Amino acid sequence: MSFRSCARWDRPRMDDMWDVAIVGAGPAGSAAALRAAQLRPELRVLLLDRADFPRDKPCGDGIAAHGRDELARLGLPTLIDDYRPTPRLTVVSPGGVRVSAEAARPNHVVPRRVFDARLVAAAQARGVEVRRHRVKDLVFDGSGVVIDGRLRARTVVAADGAGSVVRRLIGLAAAAEKHTAIAVRGYADVPEEDDVQLIAMQKAGWPAYAWSFPIGDGTANVGFGMLLPRLRAAGAPGRQVLHGRLAELLPDRPARELRAHHLPLSTGRPTPGAGRVLLAGDAAGLINPLTGEGIYYALLSGRLAAEAAVESPGDPLALYRAKLRGALGRHLRTTDVLARLAQHPGFIDAAIETAVRRKEVFDLLVEVGLGNGTVPAPLALAVGTRWLRGSLRAGR
Repeated sequence: MSFRSCARWDRPRMDDMWDVAIVGAGPAGSAAALRAAQLRPELRVLLLDRADFPRDKPCGDGIAAHGRDELARLGLPTLIDDYRPTPRLTVVSPGGVRVSAEAARPNHVVPRRVFDARLVAAAQARGVEVRRHRVKDLVFDGSGVVIDGRLRARTVVAADGAGSVVRRLIGLAAAAEKHTAIAVRGYADVPEEDDVQLIAMQKAGWPAYAWSFPIGDGTANVGFGMLLPRLRAAGAPGRQVLHGRLAELLPDRPARELRAHHLPLSTGRPTPGAGRVLLAGDAAGLINPLTGEGIYYALLSGRLAAEAAVESPGDPLALYRAKLRGALGRHLRTTDVLARLAQHPGFIDAAIETAVRRKEVFDLLVEVGLGNGTVPAPLALAVGTRWLRGSLRAGR
C-alpha cells in the first residue's frame, strides 16, 4: 500500500468498528453518508469533520440542475425548494461577446452555510453518526483502515477538500500548480428581482473571470477566479490582484466577506484512492476546469463512493473507479481537451459567438460547464472553424 501499514496495532473496541467512515462533511462527504444509509440502513456510518455546522465555506454557491438531480437520487428532492431558481445566464467572453439566455433547466444559489448544514442534518436523520474530529493519521491493517489509532472502518471516503489531509496520508500528491485555480468569494447587495447569473470573463491573465450569482434575497455571491500560475505571474500581491479585478469587473457590486480558496481542477486529478480509501469531490480533484463548478461533481462522486463501499466492501476502489468512468469518463475527457483549447481566449470568443446564434449551443455549453455534457463533433468543427476565421482576420 502507498500509505502506512503496520503488523501490530492496538485493536479498537468493536463498537468503534464502522462499515463506512467519511472524512469531511461537505457535499461529497454528506452525499456518501446519505447514500450508504439509503442503501443499507443497518450499516454503521460515521461522518467526521473538523468544524461544527453550520459553517461558511468559500464557494460560488451555485447548484445546477445536475446537482438537484443528485439530491433527488439521495432522497432529498425538496432540500432547496425554498430558494428561488435563477433561470437566466449571461456570459461575457474575453473579447466582449455577450450571450444571455434562459437555461434549459434553472440553477439555484444556496449559501454553503445553509446547504452543507442541511445535508449533514439529513444524514443524521438517517442514522449517520456525525462527530467533530480532525483526522491526523491513517493505518491500513489488511482488512480495514484505522483512523488516529482508535476508529476502524472497512472503507474510508476522503471528502476533506482541496487540501485533503487524507489524500496526503495515502501518498497521493496535491494537484500541481498548473492544474490549480484560486478564487476570491464575497457577497454583494443586488436588487431583489435580480435573477440572472452573470459570468464576466477577462482577457488579462486569461483564463480568468468574475461572477455574480443572485441568491434571491437581495444579495448575490460574487467572486473572481484565475489560474494560480497566472496569479503568480501578475507581479503583485495576490489579494491586490484578486480583489482589484473583482472590483474592476463588477464595479456596481462592492463585495464584503471576501475569502480566497484553491480549486484543484479535474485536468490534474489524481487516482481516485488507494486500497480501501476512496477520494471524492475536491479531494479527488473533481472541479470543472472551464467553470470552477464542483458541487455536482462532489454530490455525484460521494454517492458513487458510497455505492462502491456498500456493493464491494472487499475491493471498493475497483468498483468506484469503474463507476466514475461510467458517469464522468467521456465528460472529463471532453473538459480536458476544452481546457487546453480555452487557453486561447479566441476559442472562447468563438464558442460564445456560436452560442449567440444557436440556442442549442448555449444549452450544450451549460451542460459541459455545469453538468456532464460532451461536445458532438459537428459542433466542435463549427466552433473551430469560427475560431480559425477569427484568427485569420486578426492576423491580417
